[in-house]
Amino acid sequence: MSTIFTRIVNGEIPCYKVAEDERFLAFLDINPLQEGHTLVIPKKEVDYIFDIENELHAGLWNFARKIARAIEKVVPCKRIGITVIGLEVPHAHIHLIPLNDMFDMDFSRPKKTFTPEEFRAIAEKIAAAFEK
Repeated sequence: MSTIFTRIVNGEIPCYKVAEDERFLAFLDINPLQEGHTLVIPKKEVDYIFDIENELHAGLWNFARKIARAIEKVVPCKRIGITVIGLEVPHAHIHLIPLNDMFDMDFSRPKKTFTPEEFRAIAEKIAAAFEK
């Protein structure tokens, strides 16, 4: 059975898309720690990030860097934090989280809530700042 992320890639489940190319997709986390919290995934379903073949793995991180730069342009923050946990969805993914202090990446904290319109607006701003 396909993961929820593969179903998003296939268009079966909607997302707040930030950017994509033929190999990767970036979209807003719907349970964000911070405004602009974005997930970056390979479109190819691979469970564990270190099982991704070398070229795709390097490409994923390069794509994530471009997304991080776009987030920094539109979300006030000191930097973008990165985490790879990978236990909640068996599809490799990188969390990009805008940071102003160390606790902004604490997954035990309450999640931020946004309306669909707010999510769309955030995704559109990041997408407009994304440089391919």
